[in-house]
Parts: sequence; C-alpha cells; structure tokens
Amino acid sequence: MANIYLKRVYEPYDESDGCRILVDRLWPRGISKDAARLDHWYKEIAPSPDLRKWFCHKPELFDEFRSRYIQELRTNEEKLQLTNQIFEMAASQNVTLLYGAKDTVYNHAVVLYEELMGRGDIG
Repeated sequence: MANIYLKRVYEPYDESDGCRILVDRLWPRGISKDAARLDHWYKEIAPSPDLRKWFCHKPELFDEFRSRYIQELRTNEEKLQLTNQIFEMAASQNVTLLYGAKDTVYNHAVVLYEELMGRGDIG
C-alpha cells in the first residue's frame, strides 16, 4: 500500500502528513508559506496553463479534463520525473499531496492522486 495521501493545503498540519508537497501551479490564496509547512512545491506537475484555464473548475468538463491531464502526466517528461520522485519518497515515508481548490471532487489533485495510486509499481 502506498503512503500517498491527499488534502487541502488549508487543513491543519499533522505530523502524520510526512513529506508535504504542494501540487498547484499557483500559490493558494490566503495562506502563508510558514502556515503551509511545505517540504516541496511541485508546480510543474500541475496541469498546463492552457488545460487549467480550459477546465476552469467546471464539473461538466471534468471527465474530459481528467483524460487530458492524465495524457499530460503520462507523456510530459518533467511530470513523469516528479511522479517518480513522489514514489521514491513514498517508499520510505508518508507523502501528502496538497492543493488549494475549494472543490474536493473536481480538481486536478484528485486526478493526480488517482493516477499515482493506480500505477502498477507502487510498493
């Protein structure tokens, strides 16, 4: 079982979070860097700016957004490197992916989490 978790960056820090990685391209509003308690900010793993703007957090576009974002995650070399780094960290500690979106269902972090959890080489 992978040690990868998902939560909003606005939720309180917990020691069980382990390595905390912000996966948003833009800094979340209203939270200081101290309050976020990040270990890493992987802004490059977020959807491309064009895809993010196209989706605009509209639930009716989410299925198509998911498909396009998964394609980016599987074909973009930088995104592949970052997912591999997440797996390396998760092999020895908890890793918590943090995002700022209000919607906890229709956002890119959910897609990223599902893609990571569905990958065959999770330990």
